[in-house]
Amino acid sequence: MPGLFENLDKAIGLKQSRRALREGRVREAYVAGDAEERITGPFAQACRSENIPVTEIPTMRELGAAAGIEIGAAVVTVLK
Repeated sequence: MPGLFENLDKAIGLKQSRRALREGRVREAYVAGDAEERITGPFAQACRSENIPVTEIPTMRELGAAAGIEIGAAVVTVLK
């Protein structure tokens, strides 16, 4: 899974991903299963409301690695 999103336009982290969602630029979203539900839950629900697919990745560490960063990430979105 490392580098899964490497060549894709993406937003890493909740703040950047929320902004992209508000701007209508999100194609799909990924949330970490071990991130706090109070943080990822509302974001995932907002994506589903917009018919954007949401995929859960087991850990923040795995999601961060897939995004090409050396730290964990709670949310990563692939942009249009």
